[in-house]
Amino acid sequence: MKKKIIFSTLGAALVVTPALAAPGGGDRNAPQTRAEVQAKAAEMFARMDVNKDGKLDAADRAAARAERQARMFERLDANKDGNISKAEWDQHGADRAAKRAERGDKRADAGEGKRGMRGHHGKRGGHRAMMMGKADTNGDKAISLAEFQTAALARFDAADANKDGQVTPEERQAKRGEWRAKRGAAAPAAAPATE
Repeated sequence: MKKKIIFSTLGAALVVTPALAAPGGGDRNAPQTRAEVQAKAAEMFARMDVNKDGKLDAADRAAARAERQARMFERLDANKDGNISKAEWDQHGADRAAKRAERGDKRADAGEGKRGMRGHHGKRGGHRAMMMGKADTNGDKAISLAEFQTAALARFDAADANKDGQVTPEERQAKRGEWRAKRGAAAPAAAPATE
């Protein structure tokens, strides 16, 4: 269970793997090379390795959670008195509800329809935990830089359909479609709405 929890948090990094992200400059129309993916993976690893011990593990997860909690506290403590009052808490809830409604309206205007909880696929960690588990090739419950880069390059190679050493926007889009279709086929069908 602990392994799944560790990997579910770290798994986001492989889902947003450099192989499928826009190249360094953010130009989604530019092809991306293996060298760029490897460098981007190293940058991402450095950001995720919160305690800078050269591995992604439970300690990094705990440190990242503590940082998120501190930032959240700062946002909620509007008057900066070191306490969160009921009024501050209620305002936070109202702000979140307004943002959710605004996003829903934008999706409806765009014809996207209603979406559920993105990233949640039934069980804790889902495919992200599975991907991180695959990245941990030596089974030590930690991901080294080499393991992280190897996993990113494997995803790059899977997306490089013509094996020319670069992934084009078309190849990225095609691979995303494959992965979405695969996840969609694995996800349980939604129950029909009853009135």
